[in-house]
Amino acid sequence: MPRSGIEVADIFRRHGPAWRSANAGHVSLGQLKVMSAIETCRTAALGGHVEACEDCAHLRIAYNSCRNRHCPKCQAMAAKEWLAEREAELLPVPYYHVVFTLPALIADIAYQNKAAIYGMLFKAASETLITIAADPKHLGARIGLTAVLHSWGSALTHHPHVHIIVPGGGIAPDGQRWISCRPGFFLPVRVLSRLFRRLFLEKLVAAYQDLRFLGHLAPLSDPETFSKRLAPLRKSEWVVYAKRPFGGPEAVLAYLSRYTHRVAIGNSRLIACDDSSVTFKWKDYRANECERAKVMTLAADEFIRRFLIHVLPSGFHRIRHYGLFANGGRAENIVRARQLLNVPAPQRQSDEPDPANDNEPPSLPNPCPCCGGRMIVIETFARGCVPRHQPAPTIRIDSS
Repeated sequence: MPRSGIEVADIFRRHGPAWRSANAGHVSLGQLKVMSAIETCRTAALGGHVEACEDCAHLRIAYNSCRNRHCPKCQAMAAKEWLAEREAELLPVPYYHVVFTLPALIADIAYQNKAAIYGMLFKAASETLITIAADPKHLGARIGLTAVLHSWGSALTHHPHVHIIVPGGGIAPDGQRWISCRPGFFLPVRVLSRLFRRLFLEKLVAAYQDLRFLGHLAPLSDPETFSKRLAPLRKSEWVVYAKRPFGGPEAVLAYLSRYTHRVAIGNSRLIACDDSSVTFKWKDYRANECERAKVMTLAADEFIRRFLIHVLPSGFHRIRHYGLFANGGRAENIVRARQLLNVPAPQRQSDEPDPANDNEPPSLPNPCPCCGGRMIVIETFARGCVPRHQPAPTIRIDSS
């Protein structure tokens, strides 16, 4: 299905004012800021610069990005920068993908206590993997992992889960050798599921007094009712899913590029938007694989509501590193792992500019669309201002 050209920004501009008015007093400041950022992204409202071709003098206006982490248009560059940093940290071993998902009742509680429950999800999932991997009955090694939070399902519903990428092995407790997992098998899923369940429920009970319960969850404010509602969850199987290992480090990077900086819905999934509704592509994972691709139409106000429920609390980190990859000792641990694996550190090309060309205007990455020449910046303009240099209007000749 071809791209429609519709963007989330278009939907917000068209339906946002009425939605904000209808929901006044029920929208957080963070959600309002996200709407405003997406609406103004790459428009004159944020300012920008004018580029000119050195060869044919073609002019092009480039508006500034909002750089909001929930904006579909801003995530490609953010992902590229993040991946460039991660590329040098990849180890030449198989990598595994493990997903930890919260049960429906806990997801409902998370909806009203995002920072607290999402934080518990990160901690319980990472502690589960690190604990089981350290057990000599399973791997007996110190591992590193990168976890990414997703709060949505394909239909934009609230479905909190973490995707974790972990190398298939780790450093022995004495630090003297690398211990690899069995080929094609990382850790037993059932063991992971049960420890994850226990650790998460322990953290949830410990934080109970600091949680809020509103609307249909109000009865949980009573400790006895809360305890009764949790009882079935202590016996049910919690969903932990381990995918087969990636094909290699390049496949890991390709995967991460799709997952780390993804937002609730990308512009590529939008099909249509009119005066009352929004239509988009989604995947129904309950259906057979060949029948999963589907189309959904929502009322515009419901689409906006679903998009905004995935706005994260201010300052909340949705990508986290644990174990060997924890920020404090990541560099040293990766160097040690490479030594134990007997592989050299990857050589990265220097990004340092050439001192001989310090007086040259910077060359832009996108060449001239007319002649392929070098584009340079000739003017910058502030928010809300009109640039002095304007591209010549495109003249179409009708030869019909």
